[in-house]
Amino acid sequence: MTHRPLDLAELANRMPDGVARSTELRAAGVSSSAIEARCRPGGPWQRLLPGVLLLSNGVPTRRQLLLAALAYAGQGAVITGVDAMRAGGVRHLAPPEHVHLLLPAERRVTSHGFVLVERTTRLPSSDAGDELPFAPVPRAALDVARRERDAARLRVLLAEPVRRGVCTVAELRAELDRGSQRGSAAPRAVLRSIPGGVRSLAEGRARRVVRNLPIPEPRWNVPVRGVTGVLLGVVDAWWEDVALAWEVGARDFAVPSDGLNAQPARHTALAAKGVVVLRTPPNRLHDDADGVCRELLLAYRQASRRTRPPVHGLPEREPPHRSTGEGHPRTEPG
Repeated sequence: MTHRPLDLAELANRMPDGVARSTELRAAGVSSSAIEARCRPGGPWQRLLPGVLLLSNGVPTRRQLLLAALAYAGQGAVITGVDAMRAGGVRHLAPPEHVHLLLPAERRVTSHGFVLVERTTRLPSSDAGDELPFAPVPRAALDVARRERDAARLRVLLAEPVRRGVCTVAELRAELDRGSQRGSAAPRAVLRSIPGGVRSLAEGRARRVVRNLPIPEPRWNVPVRGVTGVLLGVVDAWWEDVALAWEVGARDFAVPSDGLNAQPARHTALAAKGVVVLRTPPNRLHDDADGVCRELLLAYRQASRRTRPPVHGLPEREPPHRSTGEGHPRTEPG
């Protein structure tokens, strides 16, 4: 009986994301010598970790590194730290240098290369997004926070999940209390300083609402200025293309039922310059998210149909755009 020669290219296509254990390859009929030959410098494969190969010679993607780390650690490993935070919704954080894994305390796998292994008696149940086992965001944030020595980065790691509505300060505190107290002093101090009230949670819920709408994502907490650079107001969410402002804070919510262009004193300048302002009481983000979605779409359409006013959302330190011959910024009438 004639056996068809093993097609290594076809084998690579059968492996998820091109990541494979050497034991899997040998079981598929690839000899140890063939594996070694293909992993030599300049060869078509590369060895990422002991016993774990990438069946290509390109730069590994982040997902390939995560898969390789899991293959190296074996059954029961859970991804934590920044990678799990990104998977849980804190997407703007840059990928870390290491893949941080949690393993059951009885396992004896050690850190190697880009894999940081932490054994624990409190292995979390994973949020299996995209089929990869990720720790819940509060656990992931505290796992990396206990190791963070830079004060500014530590604050970002703990404040951003709250600001984006992924978890609450209370959930982070509870996770900190449940875990080891080693390295907990600095995270505990940061958590005491993070606003955990209505406004913070409302903004996080607002961000989740926007992600599900067929309109561009806004910028958040934006100073809006007139053509001379005078500050008209700071809004929670801002769509620059149509000059639409959305307020989801907790103050001054005596608003009409449709929420459109309600104008507390601090927003008179915005309305006077033609900005469409939608104001949503914080409780409606939780109790009537569908209704809020409809109002936001209506407000966006309304703003896009009128002539856009000459206002711009600019960083507070960015110099305003001025036409030729214009003098110093002046106070604009409301």
